[in-house]
Amino acid sequence: MSRHAGPPRGAESPPIPEPTYAERARTLAHLGRTGALATLSRKHPGHPFASVMPYALDARGQPLVLISAMAMHTQNLQADPRASLLITQLVMGPQLTESGDPLAAARLTLMGEARSLSVAESGPAREAYLARHPRAGYWVDFDDFSFWRLEMSDLYFVGGFAAMDWVTADDYRAARPDPLADAAAGILNHMNRDHADALVTYARHFAGESANEATMVAVDRLGFRLRLRSGERLHGVRIAFPREVRSAGESREVLIEMLTQARAAK
Repeated sequence: MSRHAGPPRGAESPPIPEPTYAERARTLAHLGRTGALATLSRKHPGHPFASVMPYALDARGQPLVLISAMAMHTQNLQADPRASLLITQLVMGPQLTESGDPLAAARLTLMGEARSLSVAESGPAREAYLARHPRAGYWVDFDDFSFWRLEMSDLYFVGGFAAMDWVTADDYRAARPDPLADAAAGILNHMNRDHADALVTYARHFAGESANEATMVAVDRLGFRLRLRSGERLHGVRIAFPREVRSAGESREVLIEMLTQARAAK
């Protein structure tokens, strides 16, 4: 997909650059640890059967799961390999979405067919899975457990209200997690805890929005998103970085530059 995520800002102003849906989907899958696996029930033919499912990713971003032959979802997959995995954004309180509504959080549905891995394929899968779920080392070598991979055919990404679309499996595999993905939570916590006044200044100077309060709710290589409170009004705005950033250190440098620019313009 070539278009950027989010609704258009209108003909009078160019859109604020954002990662594509494919990049955002790959980032969400990278950050996740557990999803909901939907298989087709053997006992009730055609009926979806959902299970909590820890997962890891292979080098192409495809989900790897470690499942027991005794589990109902495994028996379902042996009868019919079609499956979906739902991954949702971890939301710890209303400060991490603009509205506090869980429907404003990101989620991703990966669809495809699950396949049991061969002995040769299980080595890399084992390494990737234990890196993500080290406690699984207690049962990974049990005889009834084996690794399966969801070989994706299509994906559906929802980035919040008015931001959703299908993502092709090829686009998803070609994308990479955002370089700030693992550092984003720390950046948000630091900015919201120690630089609340700066966030209000960013909103006023770079977005033309006056606000009583501002909370940073998302950050990526191209910019960040603020939740603004102006009296009783609660809304969001995205602000672009002046250049792409690739690390937490670079984001700090750019945010300081932006604050200096905004204060000098007062």
